[in-house]
Amino acid sequence: MKGIIFDFNGTLFFDSHMHYEAWRLYSKKLRGYEFSDDEMREKMFGRTNADIIEYAIGKKPTPDLVIKLAKEKESMYRDMCRKDRKNMVLAPGAENFLDFLKENNIPRTIATMSEWDNVDFYIKEFNLAKWFDIDKIVYSNGKIPGKPAPDIYKIAAKNLNLEPNECIVVEDAISGINSANKAGIGMIIAIASIESDSLYKSIPYVNQIIHNFDEINKQIFNNNIKFCKSL
Repeated sequence: MKGIIFDFNGTLFFDSHMHYEAWRLYSKKLRGYEFSDDEMREKMFGRTNADIIEYAIGKKPTPDLVIKLAKEKESMYRDMCRKDRKNMVLAPGAENFLDFLKENNIPRTIATMSEWDNVDFYIKEFNLAKWFDIDKIVYSNGKIPGKPAPDIYKIAAKNLNLEPNECIVVEDAISGINSANKAGIGMIIAIASIESDSLYKSIPYVNQIIHNFDEINKQIFNNNIKFCKSL
C-alpha cells in the first residue's frame, strides 16, 4: 500500500454520538419523530445533507431549503462539540499514527461527506494542517454523490496521485465501506468507534477491524518507509 485515505466523522474523530443526537433532535423538527438506530445507520452516515433531508421530509428539497436546514443542523452539532471540550480530541492513537505517516512521507488525505463549514471547524479545532494538505481534502461540495457512490474515494486517490488499489481506506460507516469497495480501494480497515465488531465481520471486503489507530500494522507501508524508530 502506498497511501491512506481517512473518513473523518466516527473515524479520526469519534463524534458519532453527537451526530446521532443532533440528527435525532433535528429529525423530530422535520417530521415529528426521531430517526431510529437503523435509519441512522442506513440513511445518515456517509450521506450528503441533501440525501438525508430528502429522506426525512419524503420529497426532493429545493437547493435553498437544503442549505437552510443543513446549516441549522450542523450549527446545532458544532455547538454540541464546543460544549463537550473533554471529547474534542482525535481518535485514540490517531496523532501518533499521523505523525508516523508524516515522518515517512506517506501520501494521506481525508474524504468526508461533511460540508465545508464543518471541515473548516475541524481544521481549526484539530490543527489538521499539521498532517494534511488542506487542498487535497475531499468534502461534500454539492457536486460529489454521497457514499456509497464510489466518487469520493476515487477523487481522494487521484488527489494523492495514486490508483485506488494502491490506497488504504479507514472507515466506520457501512455506506463508506461500500463506497471504498466500489472505488476499487486496495485495503479497507473498519474502525469500530460506535458499532460492534459483528457489524463488520460479515463484510467480505473488510480486511481489518480496529478500535484505535495503534492497531494498524505499519509494515503495510514497508516499501515507503525509509526510517522510523517506532517500528
